[in-house]
Amino acid sequence: MSTNTSTTISTSTSDTQRDPRFVSRLTRDTLALILAGGRGSRLHELTQWRAKPAVYFGGKFRIIDFPLSNCVNSGIRCIGVLTQYKAHSLIRHLMRGWGDFRGELGEFVEVLPASQRTSESWYSGTADAIYQNLDIIRRRMPKYVLVLSGDHIYKMDYGPLLAHHVENGADMTVSCLEVPLEEASQFGVMTADADGRVVGFDEKPEQPQPVAGRDDVALASMGNYVFNTEFLYQQLIKDADNPNSSRDFGNDIIPTLLDDHRVFAYSFRDPVTGEQAYWRDVGTVDAFWQANLELADVTPPLDIYDGDWPILTYQAQLPPCKFVFNDEDRRGMATDSTVSAGCIISGAKVHHSALFSKVRVHSYSLVEDSVLLPEVEVGENCRIRKAVIDRGCKIPAGTVIGEDAEQDSKQYRVSASGVVLVTPDMLGQRMHVHR
Repeated sequence: MSTNTSTTISTSTSDTQRDPRFVSRLTRDTLALILAGGRGSRLHELTQWRAKPAVYFGGKFRIIDFPLSNCVNSGIRCIGVLTQYKAHSLIRHLMRGWGDFRGELGEFVEVLPASQRTSESWYSGTADAIYQNLDIIRRRMPKYVLVLSGDHIYKMDYGPLLAHHVENGADMTVSCLEVPLEEASQFGVMTADADGRVVGFDEKPEQPQPVAGRDDVALASMGNYVFNTEFLYQQLIKDADNPNSSRDFGNDIIPTLLDDHRVFAYSFRDPVTGEQAYWRDVGTVDAFWQANLELADVTPPLDIYDGDWPILTYQAQLPPCKFVFNDEDRRGMATDSTVSAGCIISGAKVHHSALFSKVRVHSYSLVEDSVLLPEVEVGENCRIRKAVIDRGCKIPAGTVIGEDAEQDSKQYRVSASGVVLVTPDMLGQRMHVHR
């Protein structure tokens, strides 16, 4: 691969200046399938009762809202969401927030749960999840299938990706981005030639191959793929007939395609600046905490206030947030923070934090560098620092969290970088257990 490979596979000027009618035809002929069955085990107790795509993010959203919003904003309105692990809250969210598409116009967001359609097993891998729904795909008769990961935070126009796929005469296109070499072992790592054709692919290699001409980054798969539909049928059936396959796109299907088929890389870059676009895997407690707090920056790396690319979601009808009391030692205030609807900050101080819907912080308490999920209630005289507090937690008056890691670790989970994860179960508030 030449030293300018990352340039040749980037979104070029021609990509952004294509005839919009050309792109719209492609998006209308595309079925998007979002893989949303993942457990997200690295989030530990935060996914004990919900799938990772159902985890809250950004004050009012859930992670699944980002790929769904990308589809709608890209003009793709035929969408299937494949669910498996503890999917109740995810399915409920989809029904409430994404159930108003015009079916008579061929628009839909359908839930495709693991239901043993082709065998006695549940979804056993990313490829198997799609394979078990081949009959549903065939009924829709799309020209292209866009397979998306359902658990990442980013804003992406899938139209140029589809156009890139068609213009290259590709059988499959893999959306990718450059990641630091020391982090690349967490991804599928690709090697592409000067034309952007993928010539090597290793799933989570111990020693990732860097981009040619550089020793600090590798080209990583985002888990987003475009397939010509008939080609996808053939490869999934072939894989299902292989008894040695783990039924995974990265481990099994992609490596077998490189010699005889046209597989291309599409670099995910900002269409205006050409720089690496925002993309976050919030799959660890530390990453989740950091990405939420980044939104409170003066100029956040992810603009959720962009009216041209709205992030859509279900939201309850809630009153505005409220800050009460203005005494010298009892002032309701929040600085450098995001505060969602229904919150009441009552004589307390909130700094550099993210408060989700219906959070209440009572008098003389301090919340700093923390993420509080919906319906958290912080009692009086509490101090909470560098924490993630799960939905529904009732923090007793006088509680101190985030000042003594050794003490915190006796009751809560403390991450490698010192973020304290608190859930109702850890507080003895067993919301999910029948007593």
